[in-house]
Amino acid sequence: MIGYYNYTVILTYLSLISALFGTHLAFRGEPVGALICLLLCGAFDSFDGMVARTKKGRTEEEKKFGIQIDSLVDMFSFGIFPAIIGYTMGLNGWLWFAIFALYAICAVSRLGYFNVAEEMRQKETTEKRKYYQGLPVTSSSLIFPAVYLLKAAVGLGTMQGIYGIMMLVVALAFVIDFKVIKPGLKGILAMGVVGIFIFIGLILL
Repeated sequence: MIGYYNYTVILTYLSLISALFGTHLAFRGEPVGALICLLLCGAFDSFDGMVARTKKGRTEEEKKFGIQIDSLVDMFSFGIFPAIIGYTMGLNGWLWFAIFALYAICAVSRLGYFNVAEEMRQKETTEKRKYYQGLPVTSSSLIFPAVYLLKAAVGLGTMQGIYGIMMLVVALAFVIDFKVIKPGLKGILAMGVVGIFIFIGLILL
């Protein structure tokens, strides 16, 4: 079998499975379940790098393989899956399709650019990255479930419109060159707490 199989890739594959199962739920008309799966994708992605670094003696091929599959999975989990959720919630007009297409293009452009920039950066320095350029695609795992919570306050129709508009805003944020501080362990845990509150809100809805 081609590829590299060890515990360092488990969380990456779990993110993919979560997105696939969430897609299934979305097409069954269960947006809350789909959005919970999106939250899980973000949780898995937050810790996959930490888990990978615990394995000593990884070859360069194993490291690059991990980077590649992480980006490929991110493209589906955070670049396509949120658009599928929006479509199955009723945003299926041509205008929304154009926004979804732009969102996917910006996501893949951001991921491709990040891979190139990170490879070049690692050749020049061994220091850890302190900030990102543009909004990381994984941020969608918190943003869109949070938008859905607005349904309780503004109703389904208005929430759907906000969801679609936020996809446009987030798409542009993926590719606009501004600095986003890379969170450390405390930052990741703080986002985890936010995710838990969003999860509880979704369950209550």
